[in-house]
Amino acid sequence: MPTSENDSPPVYREIAEDVRAAIASGRLADGDRVPGENDLMKQYGVARATARQALSVLINEGIVVAIRGSGVYVRTFRPLRRHGPRRLSRELWGAGRAIWQADSPEGGFETDSVAVDEIAAPAYVARALGLADEAPVVRRHRRYRLDERPMQLATSYLPAKLAAGTAIADHETGPGGIYARLAEQGHAPAHFTEEIRVRMPTPEELRALRLSAGTPVLDVLRTALTAAHAAVEFNEMTLDGSAYVLQYDFDA
Repeated sequence: MPTSENDSPPVYREIAEDVRAAIASGRLADGDRVPGENDLMKQYGVARATARQALSVLINEGIVVAIRGSGVYVRTFRPLRRHGPRRLSRELWGAGRAIWQADSPEGGFETDSVAVDEIAAPAYVARALGLADEAPVVRRHRRYRLDERPMQLATSYLPAKLAAGTAIADHETGPGGIYARLAEQGHAPAHFTEEIRVRMPTPEELRALRLSAGTPVLDVLRTALTAAHAAVEFNEMTLDGSAYVLQYDFDA
């Protein structure tokens, strides 16, 4: 029976760690039902409130999911491996493939909630693109889903002088997406820079990504530059923190 004395963790956290270890070792596999409140009360000799707290910790971490009227189960979804260099290679979009297809080679990935408009660039977007304050930009917002599960929100900003009146400003940009269209204009992306931040979601993001309470999001801020280092796109992406593994390869 777990006990909390002196500086030891609270009992509910010790119970949560036991269940977490069972999942990590494979004793509880994907889709298995984890011990419920009654089971934990009997096993550890604790009050219902303590058992409930232990399960809440695991639910908030995204390790398990509660199904009303059924129980709590090990989450069956495995995070996508997002390989930064590979998904942005010219070999991919130059061949007419969308870069997000690299995240899920088996398929099932799709976009929805696509919205395109022209706005005055916010100050931070203008700085990223090297534009004058409030210069016109084409904004493309979309949500990505995998097998109906929302995974990512993304908003791209491109100088209006490059994007307005072209397929980039259409809902369907054609094979290879916006990078292929930029290449056709002689502005092919040749370099990318990304910043990654971790934070808690806003209420709007919580709803749009259908996140469990306590799930963080990853902000990925990417700038695409030409061979002459002219910025042609600034992309803000918000990823479900429980849904992705980010991979980057570097030479020493």
